[in-house]
Amino acid sequence: MSAQESVTEGELERYLGNTIRELRRAHGLTIADISEKADISRGMLSRIENGQTATSLDALSRIARALGVSLSALFKNYQTEGEGAQLIKAGESMEVARRGTRAGHIYNLLSYHQGPTKRFEPFLITIDQDQPPYPVFEHPGTEFIYMLEGCIEYRHGKTVYELRPGDALTFDGNVPHGPEKLVEVPIRFLSITIYPEQGHE
Repeated sequence: MSAQESVTEGELERYLGNTIRELRRAHGLTIADISEKADISRGMLSRIENGQTATSLDALSRIARALGVSLSALFKNYQTEGEGAQLIKAGESMEVARRGTRAGHIYNLLSYHQGPTKRFEPFLITIDQDQPPYPVFEHPGTEFIYMLEGCIEYRHGKTVYELRPGDALTFDGNVPHGPEKLVEVPIRFLSITIYPEQGHE
């Protein structure tokens, strides 16, 4: 019997709960953020995170989407199929919750079959209303932004950059950064974060 086959139901529930909680905290999200995006009550999500209840695959799938990972990434020792290319057709990207969601930013994740450890995260970010205060981000790795539409003043450390369509900005994610002023909405840009070799959950 394999290690995975010997896992009892209770152990699997505790594992899934811990995995969900760690992924949520890694993105600075609250239980309320994920419960709203996944359409699951806060109480139920709290019980899931604490391994106190079993839940359906449908609910786990919605939680995974809200966290921006594949359903398989929630399961220990699960190997995702295929190691070649992944095609995300127009309109099929996952809308996920991130800290900027609270300020009205829409995050569409453009690649998500990476297993439990992310090597990179590519987002299409849309901001269609001016809703301060704007979030400030800090995270491992290098981030690349490419403007598609609108105009934004974007702060990195002590410097503010005006970004218009066609402009690109690359910076160290460990330095505080985020929107400073929405000059012209709607705003759309690609944001790609490459995490360090040791990985990022």
